[in-house]
Amino acid sequence: MDRLTLYIGNKNYSSWSFRPWIALTAAGIPFEEVLVPFDNAAGNPHFRAFSPTGQVPVLQHGATRVWQSLAIIEYVAELFPEAGLWPKARDKRAVARAVSMEMLSGFKALRNACPMNMRRPKGRIVLADGVMADVARIETIWRDLRAHSGGPFLFGEFSGADAMFAPVVNRFEIYDLVASGDTLSYMAAMKAVPAWKAWEDAARAEPWIVEEDEV
Repeated sequence: MDRLTLYIGNKNYSSWSFRPWIALTAAGIPFEEVLVPFDNAAGNPHFRAFSPTGQVPVLQHGATRVWQSLAIIEYVAELFPEAGLWPKARDKRAVARAVSMEMLSGFKALRNACPMNMRRPKGRIVLADGVMADVARIETIWRDLRAHSGGPFLFGEFSGADAMFAPVVNRFEIYDLVASGDTLSYMAAMKAVPAWKAWEDAARAEPWIVEEDEV
């Protein structure tokens, strides 16, 4: 099989890069990481060399190029069905994809007001309209899925759905957005995943600062 190459941006800020990276790493799927940092607020013009959208992440597999986080997770799940990136049961896979799509397409108020930032000290900010409604909906998703699966992750074992929500764990923590025991328990489980720790350590060691994401 051709080698997988995953192009990503800054680990401190790039929430979309984080999603497929933690999915593949937690599942033990081998890939080569190529990190191309943002060099301005709009990204990096060099992304165009490997990305049709000029954005990250991008997965290269032989002649196949896949962009967008969820599409990358889906593609790799088909390549490595034994890796368990989606639940085995069809009904649970459908729900996992549904909540992953909701994360992909929704929660814009939260994403815009509270950028992922692994280095940011914990502290509250003045929140824009809609942020706490997004928070409440995400907490409901987490609570209901873990109550049904028994946890510790959304569908019992770590899956692609957990990977899609991974940056939210950082957002909830650093902006001090949640206090529910159920929510904090899930966040603790996510932060204990070795792949999470590896990403966070690397993010904290990065030298780059993007002022627009330093809220």
